[in-house]
Amino acid sequence: MRVLMIGAGGVGDAAAKIAVERDFFDVFVVADYDVERAQRTVSAVQERRPGERRFHAVGVDASDAENVAAMIRLTGATHVLNAVDPRFVMPVFDGCLAAGANYLDMAMSLSNRHPDKPFAMTHVKLGDEQFAKAHDWEQAGKLALVGIGVEPGLSDVFARYAQDNLFSEIDELGTRDGANLAYFGPDGSEAFAPGFSMWTIIEECLNPPVVWEKERAEKGGSLEAGFFTLPPFSEPEVFDFPEGIGPVECVQVEHEEVLLMPRWLDAKRVTFKYGLGEQMISILKALNALGLDSTDPITIKGVQVAPRDIVAAVLPDPATIGPQLTGKTCAGVHVTGTGKDGRPRSTYLYHVADNEVTMREYGAQCIVWQTAINPIVALELLANGTWAGSGVLGPEAFQAEPFLELLAAPQPEGYGSAWGIEEK
Repeated sequence: MRVLMIGAGGVGDAAAKIAVERDFFDVFVVADYDVERAQRTVSAVQERRPGERRFHAVGVDASDAENVAAMIRLTGATHVLNAVDPRFVMPVFDGCLAAGANYLDMAMSLSNRHPDKPFAMTHVKLGDEQFAKAHDWEQAGKLALVGIGVEPGLSDVFARYAQDNLFSEIDELGTRDGANLAYFGPDGSEAFAPGFSMWTIIEECLNPPVVWEKERAEKGGSLEAGFFTLPPFSEPEVFDFPEGIGPVECVQVEHEEVLLMPRWLDAKRVTFKYGLGEQMISILKALNALGLDSTDPITIKGVQVAPRDIVAAVLPDPATIGPQLTGKTCAGVHVTGTGKDGRPRSTYLYHVADNEVTMREYGAQCIVWQTAINPIVALELLANGTWAGSGVLGPEAFQAEPFLELLAAPQPEGYGSAWGIEEK
């Protein structure tokens, strides 16, 4: 396996540091628009494993499918890991298909807000552009494994595991994400800093969240008929997260799990709720009210710039906040329904990352590390043939047990990252 990873930001850097400890690939090329940033990642993994020669740094323009395809051909990449902003999903996705490489991403192609009805069904949902080309990928005999980060990704693996092993009937697959993280600025006082890309946070939190219901789908005669939207921050609920995180208020957010799970899993309802916190919700509402969430360029003193890009640029880089961050983050899926024994069951399958641990062991803050580990596990399963397929597939399309076993198995056999099950 020859891996080309596009993007050397926080997640890409963490993915490389995780990958260097594994032996399932022959070459791992780190590509970024900023070649120096890619080289910093390569230098970091070489320091981590002295004598390491499989990693190389190159420059690439992720906004240009032809440039991506050319880099795939130049490096001989068999698999491309997309670790850049979701704005660039389609050029990377298309470049892979053109060059005949397999593809993995951690966030899917973007949706479009309805231009006149802000809370109405969007014309293009998350992942629609990718699924529209599924036949092309099948015909090429290549795999596009979409949404294989943590959420989406590990949450989808958990959902497949629950269906296969824990439940005979599922009422709801409810992804629930929460944390007790706190960021402290240079002066030692608690401050605001996003745990991942603020551009992406604005995108997914201010878009109308999507929910899927089986009854709607059956009445409408199609999978698509089951999708509908709600206003941002709808249906708040307090969810009690494990391992000391405790109760966190979670709200509906647009997310890929809702667009992925109904394609392969049988549930009456699919939702995603995120513990944004009162401060983040207030900030997002203010940005929206001021028009600072817009991606349409405006002209300032002769320079064109999108307001959202300005917001993202003035905030701390998520890749650098680890030393000032404390606490844990939890990702998982809350499954309700009927257990294999015929009794009502309510179960939360989860994975917790402690910032102190991820910083000590990988020099990566916990949110980016928790996202980065899952595509590396998936690549290993593809390399050894445990997972195989063609077309555009989500994590739910594959057996969950091998993934979860490899994730939790002690090093060096596995990745040494435990996951848990809690009955609610």
